Amino acid sequence: MKFLKYILAIFLTLNLYAQEIKELKPNYIFEATGGVTNLVIQNNLLLASTTASSVDIFDIEKKELLNSIKIDKIKDFTNQIIDSKVYSVDKINNKILILSQGQSGGRNIFIYENDKLENIISDEKRLFIAYAKFLDEENIIYALLSNQIYIYNLKEKKVLKELQISQSSFSNFVLDEKKETIFIADESGIISQVDIKNFKKIKSFKSENVDRVFQVDTKKNRLITAGQDRRAAVYSLGFEKPYFISVDFLIYSAALSPSSNKGAFCFDEDNNVAVFDTNSKEILFKLMGNNSIITNIVFQNENEIFVSSDDKNINYYNLKEPK
Repeated sequence: MKFLKYILAIFLTLNLYAQEIKELKPNYIFEATGGVTNLVIQNNLLLASTTASSVDIFDIEKKELLNSIKIDKIKDFTNQIIDSKVYSVDKINNKILILSQGQSGGRNIFIYENDKLENIISDEKRLFIAYAKFLDEENIIYALLSNQIYIYNLKEKKVLKELQISQSSFSNFVLDEKKETIFIADESGIISQVDIKNFKKIKSFKSENVDRVFQVDTKKNRLITAGQDRRAAVYSLGFEKPYFISVDFLIYSAALSPSSNKGAFCFDEDNNVAVFDTNSKEILFKLMGNNSIITNIVFQNENEIFVSSDDKNINYYNLKEPK
């Protein structure tokens, strides 16, 4: 069985370079104010957190920058003024959640609303927060590099729940669409599923990755991972067998379409992105024109995809209307 699995992985690797795969260039390029660390789509808005002390908000339809939220610069360990890296961003109604680099390695969490920034968690608390998202208007969830996750109430300004996932260092998490469960990726290669209501681990996905998982995404009944072991793994939340696609380069980012029938992952040193059918495992498209290491892949719908990287460019691809 292991031998057959290996043969399948090799076949899929070779298939990435088949001539019949459609090669697409960006239909449009959005320019952020810095290297992009996190992307969020809400309705017609594209939010991009950057390495340049900013969160950029774009109108997708009009293809224009609406606003750039600025975070104060910080001093590094040599007392030099540097940009504050914004690690993650999220939006719910009119509130924007911003996690940014603070003084001496600490982290700040802000809520931006009505053109004002409110500091929710200060870098003075010396928390090494790696990622933060909204659960609802009153609660956020965040993870530390030490792989502890917390639910924090914004009104009461206190932690409601906390959980140590494992002793492995944290990489990434994703909430399901109903925000009833969270999937946490770490250096072990295991994906831990936690029920939000009782805040307990209910399942582990661990058969396909053997090293750190950089990113995880979930849509409908599937998970996809981006692995340091050069594997993009696909797990079913139902009864389908998991599988992985193996490539020759570290996979830094992966994503699923809203239906989970399409997946995407970066796969080579040229920063190309493969779009594939998650049912047949057939490689459908190769998205080209990314000049730096990929940081995010986000499906707006089944046929429109945004890809960001360490540089300022956010590439938009339309699979139905290729350039």
